[in-house]
Amino acid sequence: MLKGKKIVLGITGSIAAYKSCLIIRELIRRGAEVQVVITPAGKEFITPITLSALTHKPVISDFFSQRDGTWNSHVDLGLWADAMIIAPCTASTIGKMANGIADNMLITTYLSMKAPVFIAPAMDLDMFKHPSTQENLKKLKEFGNHIIEPASGYLASGLEGKGRMQDPLKIADTIDRYLSKKDLAGKHIMITAGPTYEKIDPVRFIGNYSSGKMGFAIAEECYQRGADVTLIAGPVSMKCSDGINRIDVEDCESMYNEATKAFNTCDAAILCAAVADFKPENVADKKIKREKDDLIIKLKPTHDIAASLGNIKGNNQKIVAFALETNDEELNAKHKLEKKNADFIVLNSTRIPGTTFRSDENQITIISKDGKKEYDKKPKSEVATDIIDELVCIMQ
Repeated sequence: MLKGKKIVLGITGSIAAYKSCLIIRELIRRGAEVQVVITPAGKEFITPITLSALTHKPVISDFFSQRDGTWNSHVDLGLWADAMIIAPCTASTIGKMANGIADNMLITTYLSMKAPVFIAPAMDLDMFKHPSTQENLKKLKEFGNHIIEPASGYLASGLEGKGRMQDPLKIADTIDRYLSKKDLAGKHIMITAGPTYEKIDPVRFIGNYSSGKMGFAIAEECYQRGADVTLIAGPVSMKCSDGINRIDVEDCESMYNEATKAFNTCDAAILCAAVADFKPENVADKKIKREKDDLIIKLKPTHDIAASLGNIKGNNQKIVAFALETNDEELNAKHKLEKKNADFIVLNSTRIPGTTFRSDENQITIISKDGKKEYDKKPKSEVATDIIDELVCIMQ
């Protein structure tokens, strides 16, 4: 619950502004105190009177509310809040935030904010996927902001696609979870993420399609919930919060060395990386030229990182392993649970469209000695929450 929490809600000029009322109602129902800051364009979609009636506070829009010398301090708001949410957040406001264009009260409040900032984009599908919008969102993530991904569906333009502001209840849940859950405080969690590349020659490798999205989402979830996080990442281009201890590696050998070293001081290891199971017996020092059509490369197994850590796991340490399967999914996951000495297995199947490699969504089943838990298909950030909720349960 959000009892006693102070939240600044920023509202911009989007048709989704009417949904801000539902966000306010839900935050207040959970015990929060809400102060609205609205852009001039936002007032064209919803009136300050409506918002003030819901929050029991005057709505802030302008720097100077009167002509008697009184003014609204964006600095004070930045110090007052426990969190700031901008919902809906238009492409224009996203661009201004990313580039520090402080031409209204909302942007100056954002630039002065000491608390975590959550951004819920809302716009037409083509605006959302435009490279400039995506680049601005990427920049805002690198600044440490939290992006609440928009939903797909019917849009105000009459088109269908990704761009709808996320459901108000889910936005409130995101804030509640962030501010309420510090259930990993004092814990050291190690996470492996992404693929490994096993060299064939200086220009070729054996690898896979892993993007690292799932592992990075888990790392962010652990970090948000107070853990000391070590993220051992294969060759991916993703960014993570500055507070996460990130170690970049390329091949299985390097990931194995870093993981075994870090595991000594860990309370739990979450082995999400898609590690190559085999590597060439010999690596050519020069590019292999095409001379005939039946090139044979002899392979040998790489380290089984999960099994290695399972063999040295202490009584108070936990291991979460992943199983990506193409067939006999549950049977293979149960075998892996025992073989790796894991506490539970996160099972993925390539037979579920739009999940696993490169996708933004996933659908998992958690397999443990106590049975299985099946989950719906959802964004990987929400899947990460489900996984860490399960981890917290077995760590208590």
